[in-house]
Amino acid sequence: MRKIMIAGNWKMNKTIDEAVELINGIKGKLTGTENCDIVICPTFVCLESAKKAVSGSALKLGAQNLYWKDSGAFTGEISADMLLSSGVEFVIIGHSERRQYFGETDETVNLRLKQALKKGLKPIVCIGETLEERENNKTFTVLDTQLTGGLADISADDMKKIVIAYEPVWAIGTGKVATNEQAQETHAYIRSKIKSMYNAEIADGVIIQYGGSVKPDNAEGLLSLPDIDGALVGGASLKVEDFVGIINGAK
Repeated sequence: MRKIMIAGNWKMNKTIDEAVELINGIKGKLTGTENCDIVICPTFVCLESAKKAVSGSALKLGAQNLYWKDSGAFTGEISADMLLSSGVEFVIIGHSERRQYFGETDETVNLRLKQALKKGLKPIVCIGETLEERENNKTFTVLDTQLTGGLADISADDMKKIVIAYEPVWAIGTGKVATNEQAQETHAYIRSKIKSMYNAEIADGVIIQYGGSVKPDNAEGLLSLPDIDGALVGGASLKVEDFVGIINGAK
């Protein structure tokens, strides 16, 4: 039985004080979360304060990115050891905004993934197609390429530690959301691809989240589908009522 995982990607939002206020608000409304892992991913500058704020609660701490070197002349980057020292357990890798705005590729996703695994961080690896790619019936081709490149040389044992987040790029921050049928079809395809790359046991065990304008009013329907194991939430994770509503939808 795969455990549901709800992760909030805060992107470039919230000052330190605002982050702590949001965390305290979420903590105050969480109940009965035993069947669900809940992860929040603030900005790097908020991690230390967030670590203290989540202490003793059901919330787990994640980061939005990492670099694949331990240290060095890499201005603006952050290492796995820095994340670990800030109490981080999870890390998002290859989000579409990183690919779109900062030139990340399947190759750099793979490098980041290997570093996260080497250091003991739990990776959430993002994949997904653009609207043009979906309209041209290239969704599965794109996902094949991203999975093959991003997971290159990843062992079966390490694959058990990885969460996949399917985020149709056309649904991120747009208010559009894949229909339940579209989402289930795509998640089932991703699981079948992982089965062909590894085996049925690995594929059956891997957590595959859906991301893309997830809200309280569509969360329950999406999360009830057989191959959707959670959500990577953007804008709705910045509001207490919305994020808790999605968690309750998962329950």
